[in-house]
Amino acid sequence: MRVPFAGGWANVSRETIDRLEQYESLLRKWNPRINLVSQGSLDALWTRHFADSAQIFHLAPPSASQWADLGSGGGFPGLVIAILAAEARPMLRLTLVESDQRKAAFLATAAHALGVSVDILARRIEALAPLRADVVSARGLAPLDTLLGYAERHLAPGGVALFPKGATVGAELDRALEHWRFCYQKEPSTTDPQGVVLITGGISRV
Repeated sequence: MRVPFAGGWANVSRETIDRLEQYESLLRKWNPRINLVSQGSLDALWTRHFADSAQIFHLAPPSASQWADLGSGGGFPGLVIAILAAEARPMLRLTLVESDQRKAAFLATAAHALGVSVDILARRIEALAPLRADVVSARGLAPLDTLLGYAERHLAPGGVALFPKGATVGAELDRALEHWRFCYQKEPSTTDPQGVVLITGGISRV
């Protein structure tokens, strides 16, 4: 089965497709009560949310064993990453951080229904002990300046942070460089012509 993921079209198993289809059903069932995604994006889930999340998974170092997704919300990118990792990287351990109790409950219900293993922390990011993750991700959560603070706290030495950003990425980088030293690489987004995924590391305060 072929679906639109990062790098054009990627081959994934029937089991992965089944999980994604089941995830779509769960989102449609829960969304009217919790507003997990905007109503207008429901009919574009596979490109707007699934493929957008999948490209983050494919940019992570294959050697990563601990991944922390911050502000997971309805599961993007964290739950999509867990679905893909179940087949491609079964040893990858994922932690989803979501302070909204209702959304955390959805994530727990969905992960159980989909048969994927994740740790869910229903707490504020700032209140957590350092997670020491090889990869930190966050999608649509906060400006880059704030995200780098989260990443500095929760990345293991040598880890990388993956942050999808839109057309304002240049301005966000300029503001962040006033307070942080970091290395970064911009990978063009496969789902947003004006977007990129920032791959950042070596983060320290100025």
